[in-house]
Parts: sequence; structure tokens; C-alpha cells
Amino acid sequence: MELQQIDAKKLSQMFLAGAKYLEKNKEYINELNVFPVPDGDTGTNMTMTIMSAAKEVVALGDDITMKSLCKAMSSGSLRGARGNSGVILSQLLRGFTKVIKDEEFLTVAILADAFDKAVESAYKAVMQPKEGTILTVAKGAAEKARELADEGTEDLEIFGTTVLEHARYVLAQTPELLPVLKQAGVVDSGGTGLVEVLAGAVDAYTGKVTDFSLDSDETQENKESKKPEKNIRFGYLTKYVIVLNKVFNVKAEMDFKVYLETIGEEVSCTVNDDSVKVSLRTDDPGLALQKGLKYGELTDVTINNLRIAKKKSAPDNMIKAAEAQKEEQPTPIAEPPKEFGFISVSAGEGMSEIFKSLGVDYIIEGGQTMNPSTADILDAVSKVNANTIFVLPNNNNIILAANQAAELSTEKKLVVIPTATIPQGITAAINFVPDVSADENKEAMIAEIQRVKTGQITYAVRDTVIDDKEIEKDDFMGIGDKGILSAGKDRNNVTLETVAAMVDETSELISVYYGADVDEETASALAEELKTIYPSCDIEVQYGGQPIYYYVISVE
Repeated sequence: MELQQIDAKKLSQMFLAGAKYLEKNKEYINELNVFPVPDGDTGTNMTMTIMSAAKEVVALGDDITMKSLCKAMSSGSLRGARGNSGVILSQLLRGFTKVIKDEEFLTVAILADAFDKAVESAYKAVMQPKEGTILTVAKGAAEKARELADEGTEDLEIFGTTVLEHARYVLAQTPELLPVLKQAGVVDSGGTGLVEVLAGAVDAYTGKVTDFSLDSDETQENKESKKPEKNIRFGYLTKYVIVLNKVFNVKAEMDFKVYLETIGEEVSCTVNDDSVKVSLRTDDPGLALQKGLKYGELTDVTINNLRIAKKKSAPDNMIKAAEAQKEEQPTPIAEPPKEFGFISVSAGEGMSEIFKSLGVDYIIEGGQTMNPSTADILDAVSKVNANTIFVLPNNNNIILAANQAAELSTEKKLVVIPTATIPQGITAAINFVPDVSADENKEAMIAEIQRVKTGQITYAVRDTVIDDKEIEKDDFMGIGDKGILSAGKDRNNVTLETVAAMVDETSELISVYYGADVDEETASALAEELKTIYPSCDIEVQYGGQPIYYYVISVE
């Protein structure tokens, strides 16, 4: 008789296989980018999201329950979420695991409920959901799952293969739902990634996949043994287990991990039903132990001095000392937090310096070519000593991760200003007024960024037709807020045409930020042309140093 239920071990194998399928096809998924720009990253974002969870699943080892597995899948993907598709994937996993976490075995009926909850969670995370995207593929899979369950299907192999087949059909239809996909001749990239995850899971269940190791799998000890002992940044590999006596939910886990990352590196927290396995490299094991004691009792404590490579168990007196330090030593007096702080995502040395000059406290290096994760944003939050922190994502593909960080932050209030471009971020920072409330500042900044038009000059990586423009590989392109503004063989002409498409009778200021591949002389010559063409506008030229984009231009 065929197995008609899935236990935690089997589900973990299915999840890991799905993660591997996604990773294997990430470059193909990157190439499905609608705009033929050299920074398509949907496959990379989704892979990094799911691999963050997959590593936590692997760390569970054989000591796995449905609850611990769901915790690893959900919290790992939430922390690692990058880009819009990555955040949506993390929300799909979050909703899915909410339904199954208290089950011992999964059946078709339970899986159908879990699919429904996954789609509900993902749609809620997106302010303006679009059809023809990963959301549509997820919804189609859930609808087929519900249909099969209502028909009384119990065979899990039939269920899985039928849902997968329908998800592929829905993916093939995405160009009919989103015209920009049809014109570019591609299916949705995020939907493609989701289908790969489902395909891996089905193949693992049916036995087509038997290797569930991750390519990057290595034990921490093996990693340490391969590292040279010179120039070790943090000298003590510290490990322990917390036997929990307090609630340790996703938010608590985030706060705990963020703290550990401020005192060390290579932090790993594996959460089981009633315990947490902790590993990190630090120069102050006492602080790590003291923090762990907030959540319960410590056991299996080991500290390895990496500089002398001699491992020994931490003596009882060290644990007692940590407990005494926790109970007896006065808390060091820290500077009181300021009322407001700023975090900004930025790409390019010049851009980062501009944000710093405007009072931004912490710069997250990233952008279109490397979207920071939810955990990256929370890590930045831990480094800013302020009660309320404004976050400037400066990219449409980072806003969802920033919003997710705001939901997970417990100790500080995060206010996300939905800046879609770096010029919008600069405008937002300029318009901050320290003497008014956070809500008033948010309202004012959002109003001001809506006045900013942005154009970016880059090159095409493939032939395509988009926005009714025929574009050949290596053509220069001017990309505006809502699509392609210009394309051609001459970079200067494309740049001027892009500016012309943005300027109108109300325009007063044109700002040009030149990138890493443009010299100052060339940028200055462009500015002189613009002064001649638009004598009524102020023209500003600044070094941005951004990769990929020759110029980032704003018109206000």
C-alpha cells in the first residue's frame, strides 16, 4: 500500500530537494528578467532566501520534529528573504508552516489547507498584488490542491504531480496576464522559481531524488580546521544549548541572533521544540553565555580557542561567572538613544558619501545587484542608537524586505519610507525635519519623493522588444520609473533622450550622478550640454560610483 502521509523527515527531504532545484536553475531564472539589464537577480534572491532556511533544516540533523522543521523553514526564510520574490517565498513558507506545525503527519487534506494559508499570507504581504507573477502561480497551485482534496484524493503522489503540472500550466499563462512578459517573450521569473521548488519536493517524495545534502554543507569544525590561524578576527568558537524556559518566537530569535552578530561572527541558532543550539565565534564568550541565560538554562557549553586550536569544555566556574555577571554586575551606562536615526541602502562610494553627509547613521551596501536581506536590515538596526529609525530601501525590490524587518523589530520602531530609487532616498533625507514627529516626517518625505523622476542609463544583455522598443544586445538603455525611455547605440544620445522624456515645464532641477565606468570629464561635458538645452533648470553633477549604471539622473 502506498504511503498516504508525510512525516517530518520526509518533508525535510522534500524541502531540501526543492531548495536544490531552485539553486540549480537560479541563473536561468535570472535571465527571465523582463528588462534586459545586466543585473537580473530573481533567481539569486530566491535561492539565497530558501538556502537560509535550508541550512537551518540541515542543522536540525536527525533530531527533527514537525514543529522544529517548521520553525527552521519559516524563521530561516524570513531572516534570509531578499528581493520581492524572496520575501513572497518566505511568506508562502510562513503561511504553509502555520497550518502544519502541530501535525505529526501530513495528508492531502492538511496540505490543501496549508497551501491556502500560504497564498493568503503572501497576498497580504504585498500592498498591490499583481497577477501574472509568483502570486498567481502559488494561487493556481493552491486552487488545484483544494480541488483534489475536495474530490477525495488521498494518494499523495497523484496529488503532488497534479498540483505541479497545474502550477506549470499557470506559469505558462503568466504572459497572457501581464502584457510586459508577453512582449519580452518570457514567463514570470518568480513563478518559475516557485515551480522549481515544487518540482524538487515532488521528485523527493516519489524517490527520483535521493541526495539531500547541500553543496555548501560542512560542519563548523571542518570549516574552522581549514582556516589559517593567522589574523583570526574572533578567537573563541563558542557553543552551547539553551534549555528554554521562556517563549522563543521568531521575534525573540531575531533579537537574540542580531545581538550575537554584534559581538561575533558565523552565528548559528538552531531552534528545536524546547531548546536552542548556539554557535558563534567571538572574543567575549561570557557575553554570549550571559545573553543565552535570558532565555533558559545552559548546557553542553564548549569554548574552543581558535588561536591555539585546543578545544576543551567550559568549566562550571565559567558558567557560574556568567550567571554572577548577569545578576551582580551593574549594567554599563550607555549613551541615551537619540529620538531619530536613519538607515539607507546604497550602491557606490559616492552615493554612500552623499547619504552620510545628509545625516544617515548606517549604510547598507547593496541595491539592484545585491538586495540586502531582512536580517541585514535588522543587523543595521542593532547598530543605530535611536528609538525610531527611518529606513530608505532606495529600490523597489528591497521595500518588501524592509517592511518585513519593521514587522519583526521589537526593540526599536522602524519607519520604512518606500523610496524606489537612490534619488528618491536623497530627497527623503533632505526633507527630514528633526523637530516634528515620525508620522509627520513620514508623510512629508513620501509627498516629496513622489515629485522625483529617475532615469538610469545602462546596457542590454540580450535582444528583446519591450515598451514597443526593439532593443539589441549591448544597446544602451535609459530606464525610467515606469519603463524604457530610450534605447540606441550612442550612450550620450540615449542619455539626452532619457532626460528629455523626464523634463517638463514644471522641472527645476536636474541632478546627474555618474557611475564607476564614467570619468569626471565626460560627466562634466554632459552637464554642459544639459545646461544649454535646459537653461531654466539648475544642473548638478556628482560622483556616485555606482556599478552597472553609467548615470543615475533625477529630475525635480
